[in-house]
Order: sequence, then structure tokens, then C-alpha cells
Amino acid sequence: MCAGITVWEPLIRWNAAPGTTVGVVGLGGLGHLAVKFAHALGARVVLFTTSERKAADANEMGVDETVISTDPQAMADQQGAVDLIVDTASAPHDLTPYIKTLALDGTLVSLGALGSMQFDPLALLVGRKSLASAGSGGTKGTQAMLEFAGQHGIIADIEVLPAREVDVALARLERNDVRFRFVLDMAQM
Repeated sequence: MCAGITVWEPLIRWNAAPGTTVGVVGLGGLGHLAVKFAHALGARVVLFTTSERKAADANEMGVDETVISTDPQAMADQQGAVDLIVDTASAPHDLTPYIKTLALDGTLVSLGALGSMQFDPLALLVGRKSLASAGSGGTKGTQAMLEFAGQHGIIADIEVLPAREVDVALARLERNDVRFRFVLDMAQM
């Protein structure tokens, strides 16, 4: 539920709906749910990823376009095209190329970054763009998210490991080798 409500709140707050384009940065534990929700809300969904191998998974989840974010031309082609970006990447990264893809009055919501952020403030100024974050939702938001997920068959894609394999899970997370969230089974110590 935590990953779901974390991405649900900004999608609802910034009105992801038919006629809007939602960019999702990263197709991991948060990102795959952001893609599923944005698609089900009727938005056009653009995935920004550094991994070409995630494109097939993204298409199955409802992504309309996958952009390899390390390709400067691919990023330039998106300039001014995205209304809302839900940035779920936890690794430090420069936000400037993503901010430049925002349309007039667009918003980039940072959810994954836990440290300081790097971006060119001028990129925000041109086009009245905003940088925001969102915490987890309360009871009403969580209930709305669960009802929507139930109506649309949205579930998290998980891998279950015995709790005794927590070191394996952490090593695989570091290698970006998880599809898409780990769950540790505490009954299997």
C-alpha cells in the first residue's frame, strides 16, 4: 500500500486524466505503480528510464512511449511535452533534463530521491514550471486508491523472498535486479 499511495497522491493532486501527459521517471517499485495508475486514469504515459530492457515491461503496463533518458536527443524531443512528472528514481540525478520536458505550468514531483537535488533553477523559470514533493496519503486518500486499484485490477508486481535472504534482496536491489518490489516473508526466517 505504501508504494501505491505514494504515487497515487501526486497523480490525483495534479489531475492526471485524459488529455494530460504524465511522465514517470524510473520503472521500479514506485514507478511501475505510477505507470499503472496514470494509464488507468486515462493519461498519456511517458516512461523515462536509463534501461532499454525495461521498455517491454513498460508497454505491458500501459506506457505510451519510452524515452531513454541518457539519450540527449530523445530528451530534447520531449521538451515542453509533459504536464506532470512523477520522479521515482532513488539514485541521485540531475532534474534539469526532466524539468525541460515539462509543458507550461507543468510540475515535477520528486518521490524517490532521499538526498539533495541538483537542477538548474532557470529551467523552472522558463514556462512557470514547479518542483514539488508528496508524502504518503491519509485514510481517505488510501481508501480511494484501494477502491480505484480494485476497480482497475491494479496490483504491485512483487517477488517474495524468505526473510533470511534479506542480504540477497539488498544485493539484487543494488544491481537493479528486481521485478519490481521485494517482499520479505517473515514467516520464513
